[in-house]
Amino acid sequence: MGKISITAVMFSFFVSAFLGPVLIPFLRWLKCGQMVRSDGPAAHLKKMGTPTMGGILILFSVTATSLLFIKDYPKIAPVLLLTVGFGLVGLLDDYIKIVYRRSMGLSPWQKLLGQLLVTGLFVWYLTRYTDVSLAMRVPFLSWRYLDFGIWNVPIAFFVTLGTANGANFTDGLDGLAASVTLMIAVFFSVVAIGTSAGIEPITCAVAGALMGFLLFNVHPAAVFMGDTGSLALGGFVAGCSYMLQMPLYIVIIGMIYLAEVCSVILQVGYYKLSGGKRIFRMAPLHHHFELGGWSETRITALFTIVTALMCLVALRGL
Repeated sequence: MGKISITAVMFSFFVSAFLGPVLIPFLRWLKCGQMVRSDGPAAHLKKMGTPTMGGILILFSVTATSLLFIKDYPKIAPVLLLTVGFGLVGLLDDYIKIVYRRSMGLSPWQKLLGQLLVTGLFVWYLTRYTDVSLAMRVPFLSWRYLDFGIWNVPIAFFVTLGTANGANFTDGLDGLAASVTLMIAVFFSVVAIGTSAGIEPITCAVAGALMGFLLFNVHPAAVFMGDTGSLALGGFVAGCSYMLQMPLYIVIIGMIYLAEVCSVILQVGYYKLSGGKRIFRMAPLHHHFELGGWSETRITALFTIVTALMCLVALRGL
């Protein structure tokens, strides 16, 4: 592991760790308390009022670290654009929730529009100012790439939005989204360093920022990342996957994201088709396990271990 990567991890970690004790009381003073769903697990009612928008810690740490290296590592730019762009959409969503004291911020269409605009900027930058192709490396067939021609762009929109919202759905338990994404950030760091892809400073920065954030986000959480953090992390994962030409690998390393999204789609679809019946006790998937008697820490540990194992599978697929 090079000096640059180690520096990025350590700098981002310390920024996140030292900023936490300053930001959390400030968020509490601003009354940026979490609004809990009334139809959610009863155990979550005690979380009402816990400061949210903690994703600012992650965004600030990653941005500050990336700016130190962006001159020598220009390929950081599109990943940072997608990460910060989605984070700002999430920040606006969190802000509206807090101001209007409700569990829903932006309307689904408003949030989608914001995500589409940010994704459009990312794809435009990628195709115009980098030499990175939208063709996708095939897992376990590393010499083969899938190139869908003009369909590469709409596919990029689908992958990016799906990944961002997968990360968003995963953020529902203390430490869950941060721990799962930490494993993915480490995976991208290993690949970026091994292939000299030029994005390792930002992948390592995210890993460091998440380790610092977890100091305050493990159960019982002192702060939640909110949509500010979860959407930013989803954007980061999608951005890295395209810079490494590995969108297909998201199905492997992001299996938890995928499971969370699919559980919601299946639950809603079956509920409407069956006239009120459910497949899961509650969706997203982590709530199904929670209502089955599992503790938050057990679910977080399981999902993190699964992600770590799938990252090893993905490395084997290279």
